[in-house]
Amino acid sequence: MKKSLAFFWIYHHPGPRLQSQHVWNRQQLSAGYRDVGEFNCFNVSLPNITIYATGGTIAGSASSADQTTGYQAGSLGVQALIDAVPQLCNVANVRGVQVFNIDSINMNSSMLLLLSQGIQDDLGSPYTQGAVVTHGTDTLEESAFFLDLTIQSDKPIVVTGSMRPATAISADGPMNLLSSVTVAASDNARGRGVMIVLNDHGGFLGGFVNIQPIFYDPPSRPPGHHHLTCAASDDGVDVLYAHQDLNVGLFQAAIELGAKGIVLAGFGAGYWTDSGSVEIRRALQDTDIPVIVSRRTGWGFASSNGVEGGIGAGFLNPQKARIQLQLALGTGLETEAIRIIFEHRRAMFGTRS
Repeated sequence: MKKSLAFFWIYHHPGPRLQSQHVWNRQQLSAGYRDVGEFNCFNVSLPNITIYATGGTIAGSASSADQTTGYQAGSLGVQALIDAVPQLCNVANVRGVQVFNIDSINMNSSMLLLLSQGIQDDLGSPYTQGAVVTHGTDTLEESAFFLDLTIQSDKPIVVTGSMRPATAISADGPMNLLSSVTVAASDNARGRGVMIVLNDHGGFLGGFVNIQPIFYDPPSRPPGHHHLTCAASDDGVDVLYAHQDLNVGLFQAAIELGAKGIVLAGFGAGYWTDSGSVEIRRALQDTDIPVIVSRRTGWGFASSNGVEGGIGAGFLNPQKARIQLQLALGTGLETEAIRIIFEHRRAMFGTRS
């Protein structure tokens, strides 16, 4: 989902320092954290913003300026991204952290947990007022939601990317980065959770006038939002997609392959085929794994009506439902506690089916 300032619902304190305040440990450095740079410029009146680079198209390069497909994602370092936007010095004191440099299709939960923990630690410092994450757009939505569920801070966190590589004519990455840092540096962006900024367009929370963010409403979080803290998030959760001629054995196969939870991307409001529903009921007699019922449609509300024993995902699409379930399992929650988390979000919207 590619929106600008279409923020996901998931501190400006003077006290800047010239060099990085956080020192990554040896394990973090070997896992990907490196090049914790000093500020690109320094003005005591500006907030300090950390840019966490993970790769993607925004850091991509191609063999020619007119090549916008078939490029190498994640080939430029974070300092190159910062150097390409000297106007950042008018907005904030910016430093870069090269976390990873990958195509976002290769992002995984272990990487996201490392990123989340690093941002959480950094935002705990009075010298850091906000964070920006550069990311590939293919899985940007999933990573933003993961961070929204795992980071507990009122300070702004913005995730951004681009549709064209850095080497392309009219590359959109530099403007997206400038807009993102501007949002992260804004006092009005506090208390809104993790936000996505792309392409200088308006979204659910606000819009831009030039590069200045204009928010429609005071800060708030979505009803039923949960903060999930876990030391690991590698519990296997599979997503099964409904379609005509569905192989009813896929559900049992996922369990046999080690799935600790399953998300169903069902028809309409979360319905499964009749024969597939029978198979799910049979399988759930022998196991207590949580089954989250979502929908394959672009938008809508999914209840558990279509699958006996399932847990309705509400407005969460399959990708987000998978992440919330995975984190809940990683926190050690049992099926009934997981049901409460999902249904709490739904109950706040007045639906308990």
